[in-house]
Amino acid sequence: MLRISRWGNDLLGLLFPNLCNACGTSLFHSENLICTKCLFDLPFTDYHLYQENRVIKQLWGRVPLNAAMAMLYFRKGAKAQKLIHSLKYNGRTDVGILLGTMIGERLSVSPHYSDIDFIIPVPLHKRKLRSRGYNQSSFIADGIATRMSLPSDESILIRSVSTESQTKKTRFSRYENMKAVFSIVKNDQIIGKHILLVDDVITTGATLESCANVLLDHGALKVSIAAVAFAE
Repeated sequence: MLRISRWGNDLLGLLFPNLCNACGTSLFHSENLICTKCLFDLPFTDYHLYQENRVIKQLWGRVPLNAAMAMLYFRKGAKAQKLIHSLKYNGRTDVGILLGTMIGERLSVSPHYSDIDFIIPVPLHKRKLRSRGYNQSSFIADGIATRMSLPSDESILIRSVSTESQTKKTRFSRYENMKAVFSIVKNDQIIGKHILLVDDVITTGATLESCANVLLDHGALKVSIAAVAFAE
């Protein structure tokens, strides 16, 4: 019986190989979603340890944040991009939960994130949500929430306006493109609270700036930011 079970597992491995989401090599039985070598090679920023880092400095003068961090440096074609691509476009929501758990481990040892009340993912417009089928940031937020034993709520902040792609816009154009895009549904839920706002990748920060300002304008006491990666 044991031999049959092992044969069945080997056959499944041939038909549906368990591959690393960062490099595509086969995973060992003890590895989960990302191989040990890729985990070791990931470009961690350690921004959770420093209140003044490149992420928060990019948003200085634009929104009064309590703290901001991104776990990884984002470089085109590198492992961080491949992990995020796997999450966003290949349906690997389990990768989002794992990345969120890794972020949560770091935030748990940082004094700047010690009094968070709950977590809100950056929302997608309902049209894009229907097209993709899920919001990748919600799964990152779920991973953080599980690791930090905090609630995560994606129904409070909504994207009420569908915007053009931000990819080829200048920093100013991105900011203009994001004005009046987000709105609050449950105003009473955020009054006097410290909110952790979660996204996948930070580039200019225009999206997060708009979200954070809406939360603060509607009574949030403090807003902090956490993301998987920061595009330098």
